[in-house]
Amino acid sequence: MFDPVAHGLIVPSKPPRSAGGAKSVATLLEPMVRAAPDKAILIGRNGRLTAAQLDQQANQVANMLTSLGVKAGDRVAASLPNDVGIVVAFLGAMRIGAIWLGINRPLAAPEKAYMLRDSQTTVFIGDTAMSDQVKSQQSELPDLRHIIVSDPGVNDELSSMIAAASADRVTTEIDPLAPAAIAYTSGTTGFPKGAVHSQHNLLLPGAVGTFRSKMTEPVENPVLGVPLPLTILNLMVLGPLSAYQSDTVMVAMDRVDGLGMGEWIHKEKITTFAAVPAMVYDLLTHPEVSDEMLKSVAAIGVGGADMPDAFRRLYEERFGKRVSTGYGLTEAPTSVTSEDVTKPPVAGTCGSALPQVSIHILDDEGNELPVGEVGEVCVGPSTEGDFADTYRPMLGYWNKPEESARALRGGLLHTGDIGCMDEDGNVFIKDRKNDLIIRGGANVYPAEVERVIHDVQGVAACAVIGVPNERLGEIVVAFVEPAPGATVDPAAIQQHCAANLARYKVPEQIHVIEAFDRTPMGKIRKTTLREKLRNS
Repeated sequence: MFDPVAHGLIVPSKPPRSAGGAKSVATLLEPMVRAAPDKAILIGRNGRLTAAQLDQQANQVANMLTSLGVKAGDRVAASLPNDVGIVVAFLGAMRIGAIWLGINRPLAAPEKAYMLRDSQTTVFIGDTAMSDQVKSQQSELPDLRHIIVSDPGVNDELSSMIAAASADRVTTEIDPLAPAAIAYTSGTTGFPKGAVHSQHNLLLPGAVGTFRSKMTEPVENPVLGVPLPLTILNLMVLGPLSAYQSDTVMVAMDRVDGLGMGEWIHKEKITTFAAVPAMVYDLLTHPEVSDEMLKSVAAIGVGGADMPDAFRRLYEERFGKRVSTGYGLTEAPTSVTSEDVTKPPVAGTCGSALPQVSIHILDDEGNELPVGEVGEVCVGPSTEGDFADTYRPMLGYWNKPEESARALRGGLLHTGDIGCMDEDGNVFIKDRKNDLIIRGGANVYPAEVERVIHDVQGVAACAVIGVPNERLGEIVVAFVEPAPGATVDPAAIQQHCAANLARYKVPEQIHVIEAFDRTPMGKIRKTTLREKLRNS
């Protein structure tokens, strides 16, 4: 029997209250199958599955995995493009209580091998390229017993195995509070850590989103597009798990360029999707993407990366309303705050707590700080409202008991982010605790400097880091990526910073680079910037 504690996880002493709706991912599709079995609810480049077909194929995957010896608590990994296959595989794994691991495709072979080895994965599913990568590392993966290729039109072992498997419903009893998925952190510092979540927590954001959507004017025939990688657990949560709780069709979009996204939106009449600012900017400014192609879109969720003012203006001109900011993290999972765009804007905020959570600002001793004071942002369950006591933080980091205990001390998720709150509950994220620059004894929050640099014309993106200095401890160094066709003057940027920031916050060095190295969610990898300086 699988023992979470043996893998460094923390089982909550008090189980959360049910949020209503689906009790587990295993039963997620039941209402849609009963109400409209012939309605196509999952669409991708290589298939259109009705509710009944998706339900059947999830059963077949569950039986296929069982025939391979997979049981509750065993790890099943996938590195697949956005298409029907990755969703079917995920839902099937959930029906036998397996623990899912999505592995991002751009990762190098050794990076993939690290995650597979650390998680002790037994089954890997990937297209030809990803499977070949893993096979090249197989000698270092003693627990990996099966590599299944899923490459429609080339070598689709997965489809053949699904077709040959029984469609009977698996009778495995699912514990919705048991470990269900591992989401490795982006690896912006050191080796990534595997945040572990239960099926209950994977379903909760969708339950909250469905509840909140009932308070707004409903969208006729809602269709959710997912252009960001479904290998990212947060996208599984915000994609199929959220869509199927609100009777919404989901489209797995396999192109992220402006024209490719526009074609998907036009063809499938997509009403909403989530993306990073650069993707939305390309979509809204692409010369071949017409207003006619985008007329079905009611709103776009934007997050995961910096949001320059120029993008905000573009969004507002196109949709007639402000783009909503929010705050979330892998360990939550997904969002924990959101801005209410129907209220007057509050500069610098990422919104207030979502209904299922409460936000706490703590000092280094764990004491709650008063309004306006800066400390560590921590997340716990809400104590009032429809979703009171339904939330629990992650179960911990896979095979890292000390780090699990540190992150979850006091029953709260300690995010490692620095911020404060105002009297209305608006949250202001200052920076990562680990990214804080201490220059000559004074605290410098990189995000504060980055916001000022973003105001300079021609700056597409920027990142600020601290660099060791014998005299001051650290100095402030900025990297800037120019917008296409633009040139930027480091001296002009320094002058702008000097006019808008305290002297000790002004970057001593400004480096102009062609393009940032980013994570799949669009976040800049600051470790590569430090490596650039060390190697220069």
